[in-house]
Amino acid sequence: MTNADWARKDFYKTLGVKKDASADEIKKAYRKLARENHPDSNPGDAAKHERFKEVAEAYDVVGDPERRKQYDQMRSVTGGFGGFPGGFGGGRGGGAGTGGFDINDLLRDQAGGGIGDLFGGLFGGGGRGRGQQSPRRGPDVETDATIGFVEAVEGVTISLRLSSDAPCGTCSGTGGKPGTTPHICPECDGAGMVAASAGGAFTLNETCPKCAGRQLVYDEACPTCHGSGRGQSTRTIQARIPAGVKDGQRIRLRGKGGAGERGGSPGDLFVTVKVAPHPIFGRSGDNLTLTVPVSFDEAALGAEIKVPTLGGAPVTLRIPAGTPNGRTFRVRGKGLAGKDNRGTPRTGDLLVTVEVHVPGTLNAEARAALEAYREATAGSDLRRNLVGGG
Repeated sequence: MTNADWARKDFYKTLGVKKDASADEIKKAYRKLARENHPDSNPGDAAKHERFKEVAEAYDVVGDPERRKQYDQMRSVTGGFGGFPGGFGGGRGGGAGTGGFDINDLLRDQAGGGIGDLFGGLFGGGGRGRGQQSPRRGPDVETDATIGFVEAVEGVTISLRLSSDAPCGTCSGTGGKPGTTPHICPECDGAGMVAASAGGAFTLNETCPKCAGRQLVYDEACPTCHGSGRGQSTRTIQARIPAGVKDGQRIRLRGKGGAGERGGSPGDLFVTVKVAPHPIFGRSGDNLTLTVPVSFDEAALGAEIKVPTLGGAPVTLRIPAGTPNGRTFRVRGKGLAGKDNRGTPRTGDLLVTVEVHVPGTLNAEARAALEAYREATAGSDLRRNLVGGG
């Protein structure tokens, strides 16, 4: 269908609504007509099938706010599509006009210029001529990366070697044999999209299966990609992993994915980060965790011990007398940089859990001391409530 064919149609009349009808009124009219003329409800009725296509085509334009705006602008320029202001008619050589102008001359877009460029988006070209291929965004790429614990805390720039989908190097993504001439896809008439029934009274636009959205087809396929237009690309990129990333977190790097076609933007790269464990530190949100051994006498009598911090000097931790095994102490401000629920920057804490150490061997002096302790506490039975019904 040429731009002139579009320009001569009154989509408001097709839907039976006024030009100033609201979006809801247009939608209501479309649904009613679509139900009445849907092919599923009228098998074998060619007239209703054709009417259904006309209604869907009209709603595809005036049912979209941006396309409706362009359509109305075109309508005002062309004098309501019946002819151009000043008496310019429709056809060359026998058209109803006196100026000798063909509407296709003014709406031409294959060579560029004309009103067709101003309203190209209305006719499926986006400012490009029908049959000229539009840019296509590149594919997204996914990969994994393993980094160290400290690198996850501080952030790191890593090198990633990627193999991704890319335009075929032989045909530059066209899908055709080099040296051959393409022609407009007969399936979608160069639009790159075709209408498909979505069930009920609705239709959806989907990528043309014949040209894969490229708008053009070749009689001879590219011998390398066999007409797909795609190949494989291997490259090395530098990727910045932000500070504070968690194990298993998925990072999105915009514009680092597969290359686009015909000037289209590249896709994105998604990196799933795996964080290697630290020999002594763990992590709980923005807090660091640490387990430290203490002796029996330190736990029983109390002590001050030195504990390490991540990337800083050790700090002194006071262990109160009578500290039980497994108790956790908090050293404030020695965790990881992060943000609270309101997005305010904060620093987590270091959570230190004590583990009372039982010696495997004792010298004579230590054994004598422990036996003396046993005698001194002989009247205390820790298990009296567990046995004997006490």
